[in-house]
Amino acid sequence: MILNRKFLKFEIDFDFVLIAVTTSLKDYRICYLINKFLNFNFIKSEDLAVDISQGSEPVLFSLYHYNWETTETDFYFIGNKGSDGYLVPEIKSADYFLMIRNYIDDDDLESLIMSLNKIPEIVAAVKIDPKKIKSRENLLF
Repeated sequence: MILNRKFLKFEIDFDFVLIAVTTSLKDYRICYLINKFLNFNFIKSEDLAVDISQGSEPVLFSLYHYNWETTETDFYFIGNKGSDGYLVPEIKSADYFLMIRNYIDDDDLESLIMSLNKIPEIVAAVKIDPKKIKSRENLLF
């Protein structure tokens, strides 16, 4: 008897751009400044609940959302330090992440990063490759 087996290879698509933001400000303050300097309109969403360790309560992270209607690009501003741990523990130096879903062209992205770095209260805003992050599953919501 010959068994015919098929294996499914499941690969998650990390189809978003990720920018690590370092600042000492609280989430609402930095979102206010980004809104002011970049003409964004970040609005506070319900906290992001992530199951970091099995069997324990989900860890909560602050979450803000803004949408560019013309290109249907979604921007999420997410706290890296949550109620009990880090969203991306291997990048503890980042206080927040700016996640960009759907299309943004390279020129717009460069301009966005330069504009973020011009905000005096932001120490650094740096693009990060999500595929190189060990805990990248925490960023899927």
